[in-house]
Amino acid sequence: MNVPNFGDFADARNVAALAKAAETAGWDGLFLWDHVVHDKDSSRPVGDPWMLLTAAALATTSIKLGTLVTPVPRRRPHQLARQVTTLDRISGGRVVFAAGLGGLVEDEYGSFGEPTDEVLLAERLDEGLGLLERYWTGERITHRGRHFQAQDVALLPRPVQRPRPPVWIAGYWPNRRPMRRAARWDGVVPLFASAGHGRTPPVEEVRDLVAYVGRHRPDDRRGAPFEVVVGGLSPANEAAAARDLIGPLRDAGATWWDERLPLDDPGLSRLDTLLHRAGQGPPRL
Repeated sequence: MNVPNFGDFADARNVAALAKAAETAGWDGLFLWDHVVHDKDSSRPVGDPWMLLTAAALATTSIKLGTLVTPVPRRRPHQLARQVTTLDRISGGRVVFAAGLGGLVEDEYGSFGEPTDEVLLAERLDEGLGLLERYWTGERITHRGRHFQAQDVALLPRPVQRPRPPVWIAGYWPNRRPMRRAARWDGVVPLFASAGHGRTPPVEEVRDLVAYVGRHRPDDRRGAPFEVVVGGLSPANEAAAARDLIGPLRDAGATWWDERLPLDDPGLSRLDTLLHRAGQGPPRL
């Protein structure tokens, strides 16, 4: 289940309640958005996703927890490494870390005097991801990069998961560069230019994306597990309809179904709406 970190879900108690309900009903994961303002013209409350996910971790025992997605370029990698590690340890190794540029860039970056050039932000994303991986080893590191510095430091304790929490990379398909970045990590969380958030992408586009990523997997990563996350609205309590929707996506290479409401759905950030959907259980094949 995929929910925003604003509206009702700015309250950690609501996120914990949803996480518990989702776990009880058989969902495999709860993922929160990672926004500071999302829409700077809106007056709605926004919560810090790592604090919210901590509440979810303490209310559950098995469900995966993470963000979709954390904008690494507007974070300090050493602080982010600490946050992810702390949540991984609290949850007993249940964190999935998904990363990207985030957006809206003008609102989320420009409003706070951060750079908004997406080429520069992509550089910060790649450098930051490399630093996170090194920090999670617990070894002493020195790094003198274009955007980040580290001088003979070790961040302990390490995450529970070895060698680190799985890293999924977001991006818009058919943009190729984010998909080549994803190929170097553990999964891809694509949005599709042909299908907005909360709307299921065409099967042929998922198949093309999976093939493209597969061709760009580094030799040392071939054969390693790789997740492909697609989503939308599934028909609740309609097994045949769910199979018709999700089965072809699975056959095209998708490995996770991400239940997400469209951006214009009035229930997007309402606890009652999402609790009801959680209680109906996930689609099953």
